Amino acid sequence: MSQLEKGLEGQEEKVVREKSPSPTVESVPSAVYSDKWTKRLLKFGVEDRGIQPVPEERRTDTQFFKVFFIWFSWNINILTFSAGTLGPVVFGLSLRDTCLIILFFSMFFCIFPAYVCTWGPKLGMRTMVISRYSFGYYGVIPLSVFNLITMLGFSVLNAILGGQALASITNGLSWTVGIVVISLISLLVSFGGYNVLNWYERIAWIPVVITFIIALGIGGKHLSSPPAAEPATVSSVLSFASTLAGFAITFTGVATDFAVYYRHDVSGWRIFIYSYIGLLVPIVTLQSLGAAVAVAASTSVPEWQQAYEGGDVGGLLHAMLSPVGGFGKFLTVLLALSVAGNICATAYSASITLQAFAPWLVVVPRYVFAIITTGIVVALAIPGAHRFYDTLVNFLGLIGYWASAFIAVLLVEHHYFRKNDPRNYDAESWDTPSKLPSGIAAIAACLMSVALIVPCMHQVWFTGPIAEKTGDIGFEVAFVITVIFYVPFRMIERRIQGRL
Repeated sequence: MSQLEKGLEGQEEKVVREKSPSPTVESVPSAVYSDKWTKRLLKFGVEDRGIQPVPEERRTDTQFFKVFFIWFSWNINILTFSAGTLGPVVFGLSLRDTCLIILFFSMFFCIFPAYVCTWGPKLGMRTMVISRYSFGYYGVIPLSVFNLITMLGFSVLNAILGGQALASITNGLSWTVGIVVISLISLLVSFGGYNVLNWYERIAWIPVVITFIIALGIGGKHLSSPPAAEPATVSSVLSFASTLAGFAITFTGVATDFAVYYRHDVSGWRIFIYSYIGLLVPIVTLQSLGAAVAVAASTSVPEWQQAYEGGDVGGLLHAMLSPVGGFGKFLTVLLALSVAGNICATAYSASITLQAFAPWLVVVPRYVFAIITTGIVVALAIPGAHRFYDTLVNFLGLIGYWASAFIAVLLVEHHYFRKNDPRNYDAESWDTPSKLPSGIAAIAACLMSVALIVPCMHQVWFTGPIAEKTGDIGFEVAFVITVIFYVPFRMIERRIQGRL
C-alpha cells in the first residue's frame, strides 16, 4: 500500500483543539468512518477525505505531472469545442478574430487557476478552505453556493452535449437516456476519488485527441477557406472575451483540490507550468476548431448546418464523421464519452464544496456527495437539453463576474496580508470561526463591485448602459473594484479583530 493510501486511511488520530461548529474527522469518532463498508472501500483506494486539510506528513505524492493530465483531460472535450462556436454564431465574429481572441485572452485567463493550484502542496488545503482565511468561516457559505452553481453548471452542459452525441448516432435513443448514461459513467470515477480520478484522467484524453485529429482530417477540406467577415467591434470582442473568462478563470475555485497530496517542497513553478499548459493547450485548440467548424457549417456545408439545427453540437460532430460510416459512429461515441473527463473532475470538486457549504456534513464521507452531485446534474440536464445555447451563453457570461471578484480577494489576501508565506495560514484554525477572519471585509468588497458590474454587463437578457458602448467589461471591473475596496476594508477588519 502506498504512503498516500495510508494517509487516506489514517483517520484514527485524535486532535485536541478548540470546540468548533464543524467537528473534524480526527476529533469525532463517527460511526460513518468506522463501519465495514467504508473500510472496505478504502482498501480499494476510494478516497473519503473531504475538506479537511492534508497534514504535511501525508503530502507524499511525487508524481507531479498528474496535475497536467487532470487539467488536460478536463478540457479536451466537446464542451470546449462548443464554447469556440459562440464567437461566430452568437457574437458575429470572423474566424480569424475569434481565434485571436481565444488565443490571447485564454493565455491570460489560464494564469489564475494555474497559479492558485501551486498553493495546494504548500498549504494542503482545498480552495474553499483557503477561502476561509479571507471570507471567514461563514462568509464562505455563499461563496460555496456560487462555486457549486459553477461546477454543477459545467457538468450539466457536458451531460447535455454527451447525451446529444450519443443520441445522434441512433434512431431510438433519446437525449435523456444519453444524459443518464454519460452521468453514470462519470459517477464511477468521481466516486473513487483522488487515486481513481488521476488514473482515469491520465488515459482519458488519448482516444479523444485521436478522434479530433481524425475528424479534422475528414472535414478539414471545408475549413481551409473561411469567408470574409465584417471587422470586429470593440463590443463584440469584449463580450466574447467575457464569455471566455467564464470558461477559464472559474477553475480557480477548485484549483488546489487536485494538488493537496503533493509533497510540500515541490517547486511552485513546476506545478504552475504543468497546470498552465494542461489548461491552455486544449482550450485554445478545441475552441478554435469549434469556431472553424461553426463557420464552415453556416457557409459551405449544408449537411453540417442541418445537423447543427437547434444547437445540436453532437449532431454536428456526427455529421463531420459520417463520411466514414460505422467507424464515424464509433468515433462519435468516443467524443460523447469525452465529457466524462470533465464531469467526474467537476463532481469531485463539487462534492468537496458541498461540505464547505454545509460544514456540519464534514463527518459524511466525500463519496456520498459524489452520488448526490450526479443526481442533481441529471435532474437539471434533462429539462435544459433543448435550450443548450441560451443556457451556455447565459451561464458562461454570469459566472465570470463572481469568479473575478473572488480571485481578487484571494490574491490580495495571499500576497499583501499573508506575504505569500504558508506559515501565515494556521492549519489548525481551518474550522474554528473565532480564529478566522470575520469575512465582512471580503463580502463587503465583493458587494461594492456589484454596483459597477451591473451597468457593465452585456447579456442576452440585459445590457447595461456602459456595456452598450464598450461591450461586456463586467469581469474586469469586478476584479479592479474588489481590489480597491478589499485592502482598506481588510485593514480595518484586522485592527478590530487584532489578528490575521
